[in-house]
Amino acid sequence: MTMPTQLTARRGRDATKRPVASALSLGKVHEEVIDESHERCAHIGLSRIESSDFAPLGRPDLNDVRERNRRLYTHAAPVMEMLFEQIVNTQSMVLLTDACGTILHSIGDDDFLAKASKVALQPGVNWAESSKGTNAIGTALIDERPIVVYADEHFLHANQFLSCQASPILDARGNILGVLDVTGDHRRFHEHTMGLVKMSARMIENHWLSDDFSKVMRLHLHSRVEFIGTLMEGILAVARDGRIVGANRSALDHVGLSSAAVRMHSVTSLLGTSVAMLVDHFRSPLAAPLALHLPNGALCHVRARFNWATWYGLGEAAPVAVAAATETAVSEPGTRPAAGVAAGAATAAGAAASTGNAAAIGASGLRQLDTGDAQVSAVIAKVRRVIDRDITILLLGDTGTGKELLARAIHHDSQRARQPFVAVNCASIPEPLIEAELFGYEDGAFTGARRKGAVGKILQADGGTLFLDEIGDMPLALQARLLRALQERSITPLGSSKSLRVDVAVIGATHRNLRDMIEAGTFREDLYYRLNGLVVKLPPLRQRTDLPTLARSILRDCCPERTPVLSSEVARFFQAYGWPGNVRQLANVLRTAAVMADGAATITRDHLSDDFIEDAERCLASAGLTPLNEPSTGSSFAPAAAMHTVAAEPAATVPAALEAPVHATLEAVEIAAIRRALDAAGGNISEASKSLGVSRNTIYRKLRWNAANKG
Repeated sequence: MTMPTQLTARRGRDATKRPVASALSLGKVHEEVIDESHERCAHIGLSRIESSDFAPLGRPDLNDVRERNRRLYTHAAPVMEMLFEQIVNTQSMVLLTDACGTILHSIGDDDFLAKASKVALQPGVNWAESSKGTNAIGTALIDERPIVVYADEHFLHANQFLSCQASPILDARGNILGVLDVTGDHRRFHEHTMGLVKMSARMIENHWLSDDFSKVMRLHLHSRVEFIGTLMEGILAVARDGRIVGANRSALDHVGLSSAAVRMHSVTSLLGTSVAMLVDHFRSPLAAPLALHLPNGALCHVRARFNWATWYGLGEAAPVAVAAATETAVSEPGTRPAAGVAAGAATAAGAAASTGNAAAIGASGLRQLDTGDAQVSAVIAKVRRVIDRDITILLLGDTGTGKELLARAIHHDSQRARQPFVAVNCASIPEPLIEAELFGYEDGAFTGARRKGAVGKILQADGGTLFLDEIGDMPLALQARLLRALQERSITPLGSSKSLRVDVAVIGATHRNLRDMIEAGTFREDLYYRLNGLVVKLPPLRQRTDLPTLARSILRDCCPERTPVLSSEVARFFQAYGWPGNVRQLANVLRTAAVMADGAATITRDHLSDDFIEDAERCLASAGLTPLNEPSTGSSFAPAAAMHTVAAEPAATVPAALEAPVHATLEAVEIAAIRRALDAAGGNISEASKSLGVSRNTIYRKLRWNAANKG
């Protein structure tokens, strides 16, 4: 029988034997990949029924292979441990191979490891396609893409009890470093495993890229700003002259180019900006992501990270000092900087850049956050007093209120500003890894630990600031170790008996009620009292009186050349809305509206998302606000109690200075009613709020909004 005839016969014979593959909708492309692999195996003379060479490398040779791949082993081992935690007790194992298909490391369920050893799924054995026929490891190396090989899709009959899901691991230049694979009993196949494998391979690639390009600028980008800082973000490595020298797979997907093609670009040709402009904007740790456009016109949000102490621009005679705090040490999901934007952050950063000296960076980060709200001003005044006084700060507040933004501002204003700011989100790191992340580890501390160990986040922050976000989510068992480290100012890496001295300023943050957690026994009381040297609480946005200032600042940052204003209707929506997502939500709503406005001078309800409008209208209704038709702006709203007061009071009793004109806008009527009530109450806001039937915050907000709009 000729080879094409053999292949056709196999297709017909196996067509009904892939129920799982069909259920997954892997499609015709997958079947073609498997068939082409079988054809290659037959062409080189592999037998489906005869056993192949299963002999592993000898110990010296395996040690040589591991030594050559020590860096890959170092980056992959912790990720493999985390991946295995997700599939434990599923008759599976996790494997790491080098670029030739030789297994470097494996972990798995004990009972399945015994089965796997019968087909030589163990370190030192080569699983290239030429050795073991069609299998996920070998076929992924040839096709250079993730692949599933299920049951009888394996070329060798001996391997058909397996299901294998593998993803190649690539460096920032597109070269294959190795393969990450999950193999298990085909009867315990899980559809979600392939997603976990690809995600884990991407984590390894991102760690490799960060390690490879720690001395250059890294641009973290995504079409949606909220995905910056997650595994979905693209990462571009940019040299000081603007050349793009590397990219991860997500970045290639975003820009639509191959690894070789993207390295033909500069940051100017790809994103329409320059290294100098990026340094100017992101020298401030408070700077918001930039909205840039790709050559095809697609919008791309970008955040730059770099740890240059100085930066020499092309043609510049003197160095420009750069804040080291712009480097964020943690790249796992959930550690991205807060999305809330402080007033004037970008403006202050640009002003600092224009002076060209270190003193220019001294513009206070805390001052940029002080946008007129009395509660926020009180918080800032308190933290200013303890900066550089060796007092631990604990920040409380709802999600999105800007706790990390405040922590970065504190660091920025401290004497440690030139040293690292290391943020660790205690809720986002898997529990099995958080101890190694914080304290580091020595060689042999756990399976796959690298020869010289790894530096933990606490030691990375030595000399600078350690920000422990969501400290309330730290595992109870680890809290004792953290307490000891804070008290003794030293850490002991996992697997080591040697203590290392550290000097860090600690800022904690949480949205949880730690006192309730202490009562419930889920948070240590002694750690709480070690962290709460100064406790401050950031107010939710609904309680702040500086919403107009924040809104203008965010819009100015989004559209610096032609900043739009809010229509009266949108302004009323914003005043009445409860803002459950706080400043982060406000920033996202305004950035989206600015994009929808597309250069228009005014943001109207047409530029807001439908779900936000529905929520805002519900808030208006629940607050007893009555809709009125206002032709110039669409629907608008006024407090029913305020309207009643204006209508009921005889015109003769209204002072001329407070009376609204006959053809006044609804806003002017509201302000006149509020001022009249204040005048009648002798300036007592509590009395005025009772007479109008509205809250004191409403009076504060409307008066500030009116004053801000006039200004």
